[in-house]
Parts: sequence; structure tokens; C-alpha cells
Amino acid sequence: QVQLVESGGGLVQAGGSLRLSCAASGLTFSMNSMGWFRQAPGKEREIVAAISTSGLNTYYKYSVKGRFTISRDNAKNTVFLQMNSLESEDTAVYYCAANRGSSLSDQRSYDYWGQGTQVTVSS
Repeated sequence: QVQLVESGGGLVQAGGSLRLSCAASGLTFSMNSMGWFRQAPGKEREIVAAISTSGLNTYYKYSVKGRFTISRDNAKNTVFLQMNSLESEDTAVYYCAANRGSSLSDQRSYDYWGQGTQVTVSS
């Protein structure tokens, strides 16, 4: 069965960095686009970044452009989110998701979701 397991979350000070990882199993990883989403308390879940099957196409939420980088290693069935210059507004539970469709930014295209990892940025 499909399983997505996030890791790398934690507590950091504003301006610091974290690297999230998502290990996938039970699916043909190279045939799935992958996305990172987040949900802050009292807010709806939103897309943060996404990456195509090949890794050549990416999508970023405007507020994280230049600070976050999504990447993938198809040989290791793993997708990463490098987060630099973290801000208090980045505090949320971050989720990894897999997408067999063509749209990177549409949440409805994502079929499988991880359990989430907490990222807390203190100011």
C-alpha cells in the first residue's frame, strides 16, 4: 500500500533553516508528481511547492519563492523541501502528497498524503 512518511520538522528561530524529507513506498514514485502542503492553526491547507515527475517543472507559493527549494531523488523514492530564511508565518504542519495527474497546483490532483510534520518558527 502507499505510504508517505515525512521527517525533518522541528523548532527553529526566524532566519534559520530546515530540510524536510518525504519517503514514499507502495507507488511508482517516478510516475508521480510530488507536492508539499502546509496547514497553520485556524487556516486552510495550502500548497507550498510541487515538483513534476522528472524534477524539471516546479511550482511555489509566492511567499516562499527564493527561500524554499523542492527537489526529488527518484532513485531513493524521496522528495525534499529545503526551507531557508524561515519566518514566523511559515509555522504549520507540513504534508507530503503524491499526484498522478498533470496539474501541480490543484490539491484535488493529489491522491495520497503523509501524516505531516510540525514546523515551528520562533521570533
